[in-house]
Amino acid sequence: MDDVRRDFGLLWAGQSLSLFGDQFMKLALPLVAVTALGVSPAQAALLPFALFLPFLPLGLPAGAIVDRLPRRTVMLVCDGVQAVAFGAVWVLLAAGLLTFPLLLGLVLLSGCAVVFFQVAYSSYLPTLIHDRERLHIGNARLSLSESAANAVGPMVAGPLIHALGVVGAIAANVVSFLASVLSLTLIRHREPVRQAAARERGWLRRDIVEGLRFVAGHPLLEPIISCGTTYVLFLSMVETSLVLYCRDVLGLSPQWIGVVLGAAAAGFPIGNLASARLVRRFGAPRTLVGAAALSVAGLLSMPVLGAQVGAVGLVAGSIVHCVGEGAFGPTSLTVRHTAAPAELLGRVGSVHRFLIWGAMSLGALLAAAVTALAGLSAAVWIGAFGTALCLPALVRRGVRAAAFSR
Repeated sequence: MDDVRRDFGLLWAGQSLSLFGDQFMKLALPLVAVTALGVSPAQAALLPFALFLPFLPLGLPAGAIVDRLPRRTVMLVCDGVQAVAFGAVWVLLAAGLLTFPLLLGLVLLSGCAVVFFQVAYSSYLPTLIHDRERLHIGNARLSLSESAANAVGPMVAGPLIHALGVVGAIAANVVSFLASVLSLTLIRHREPVRQAAARERGWLRRDIVEGLRFVAGHPLLEPIISCGTTYVLFLSMVETSLVLYCRDVLGLSPQWIGVVLGAAAAGFPIGNLASARLVRRFGAPRTLVGAAALSVAGLLSMPVLGAQVGAVGLVAGSIVHCVGEGAFGPTSLTVRHTAAPAELLGRVGSVHRFLIWGAMSLGALLAAAVTALAGLSAAVWIGAFGTALCLPALVRRGVRAAAFSR
């Protein structure tokens, strides 16, 4: 048990640092594109599109490949690739040689590594922790780190960008990936040796189809993943537009943009910490329905309150939606971990990531189109109200039967 705690602590610490580094990128990349490279806000919105685009062609094959490889090794390689990609952005930007097409290409390379890392990462924890309740606690703690990074990261990133410029923020992200590599290297746990499956002709296609059929036929996983895909498609419109919306529409400085984004994410830890208690009291399906409804309500209020009271309204609505999203995330992940057999964890995770991150990419592209045609405000309004479509996608099949049964 001590070894498990130690190894989980290393995983938790390394990923927490990496997540904080990602928050620097959330502010730095759009600002690099607009201020250092002189592109338009609509073009800057293509950066999230490039980061998430690889999930469309690679998401499903990644699951089949990861299920045949040691997941920790996959994570190590992918972190290394991302450190190299953002290290190149850092060097080129500092030397004045960075161009927007080159930045898009390096972000695209990082996105390819993110695909394999996320599939391996999301299916690694069940090999380390086997007890269901402890597994949910582990998922909640990892989600808590993401929440803390969302809350505190932008608050730190804003002043750092102001003091050191975007070059320093990108350097911080490179360091965070190197810290993640070190933490993964120090983990002692090794996954059980899996019997090597024959790689006969067509094995990749057959493995992908097996994972798709399992998810599509599962009464809980299919509605949960359908809900998440719909939600993220429209949420990404809001998130893609929010930094420049705060700057151009609300007239906020980088320091205050960081405060707005960080304060808006303050609801995540509340949802994360409450999720285990909610599941014990109400069960996972009811917790998921309630969390999704709360998150949508918060997002619907964001453009309304933002138009009335400005940044304060955005923060208030976003805190509410983050409480719901913070409870939904670890609960849905634990359902996925416990519903899928060990040999399918990678493929089930890849189906989820393919749809979710593919939706992020398409949502970012949609945000770019709406911004070009109707402005940043329209992208925020359409994105916020579109998230309501996730509720009918969720309350079906096994989720509806379990959530509303006596």
